[in-house]
Amino acid sequence: MNAKIETAPRVGTSAGATPTALAVLFTLSFSHFLNDAIQALIPALYPLLKTAYGLTFTQVGLITLTFQMVGSVLQPFVGYYTDRHPKPYSLVVGMGITLTGLVLLALAPSYHIVILAAGMVGMGSAIFHPESSRVARWASGGRHGFAQSLFQVGGNTGSSVGPLLAAWFVAPYGQRHILWFTLLPFLGMVLLGRVGGWYRDRLLCRFTRQAEVTHRPLVTSHRKIALCLLVLLTLMFSKFFYLASMTNYYTFYMIGKFHVSVPGSQLYLFLFLAAVAAGTIVGGPVGDRIGRKQVIWISILGMAPFALALPFASQFWTAALSVIIGFIMASAFPAILVYAIELLPGKVGTIAGLFFGFAFGLGGIGSAVLGWLADHTSITFVMQSCSFLPLLGLLTVFLPDLRKPMGTAPRDC
Repeated sequence: MNAKIETAPRVGTSAGATPTALAVLFTLSFSHFLNDAIQALIPALYPLLKTAYGLTFTQVGLITLTFQMVGSVLQPFVGYYTDRHPKPYSLVVGMGITLTGLVLLALAPSYHIVILAAGMVGMGSAIFHPESSRVARWASGGRHGFAQSLFQVGGNTGSSVGPLLAAWFVAPYGQRHILWFTLLPFLGMVLLGRVGGWYRDRLLCRFTRQAEVTHRPLVTSHRKIALCLLVLLTLMFSKFFYLASMTNYYTFYMIGKFHVSVPGSQLYLFLFLAAVAAGTIVGGPVGDRIGRKQVIWISILGMAPFALALPFASQFWTAALSVIIGFIMASAFPAILVYAIELLPGKVGTIAGLFFGFAFGLGGIGSAVLGWLADHTSITFVMQSCSFLPLLGLLTVFLPDLRKPMGTAPRDC
């Protein structure tokens, strides 16, 4: 197994750096695609589940709460545990739990089993993200931003494809056709089993383990590290609350203000999400070249003028501005995550679990809070209010510049 991955094409790095194992990174990115496509499948099935079980909107909301809270709360604990006790095949276990959740969802005889199934899919996701982020970092050859961007764009693509798969293959035929989707986590288990073997060999490599243990943080003050993490989490809040306003309510905004059709509003949302995917790919490599702090400045505060202008734009310029906003904003998350990992080297799982979990939780909370605000005001007011969130990017001034030469990855075995 390992020979095939180890002889895959490499991306050059500085002398002494581990060359990027592109086969590992692409496998992780594709597995992230599978994982997040399954995550996105559950909300897309709500109309079907509501009819099948006679659910109220409150009961539908509890499915979301269970799924997102399990995924959000567990991730930091999973990351903390695997930092201390690395588990090469935990990714396979996570996909196996997700597979079990899908089977339960397809065959659920009652609403309570639906809740259990949603919790299991959330648990599988909680196991997947922290450890896969660590493996991506080890395979990066020092190009940590590039690796994180490639990994995350798989998840973004999966999130956009999941609802389409549900609409095409489940909604017309019924709940039991969810069983066809068990092929996705099964394929993920096969692929991640191969990655687990590569990861196991790295754990046995004394050069890699020594670099993981002895790498010193670039910021040594505990108070400064705490302040930096607080700033980064606040920036995450601004990004994901704004993202929640667009992914959940942008279509309603376009329909209400410009009277576009429902299919037309979905096209506008697709353009925004496509720009998000493109921005995710660009943000990491740019951060490798110019520094994470510079990308954070550009990606969050840089989108502020466009976000502030969007609620007052014409239909054409609303669409154009949404593409610009999506592209600029999406470059932030890879840079924020890699910056946080560089603050606390050796705690990749903990940091990845904390930030992925925080992002996951913010998405659910943001959707609920903004929905409540829209019910009591209007969709237009929601869009206008969220346009001020990027101004929180001014807090980036409190982040030290962590730029350092590339090529600091550990030696390969």
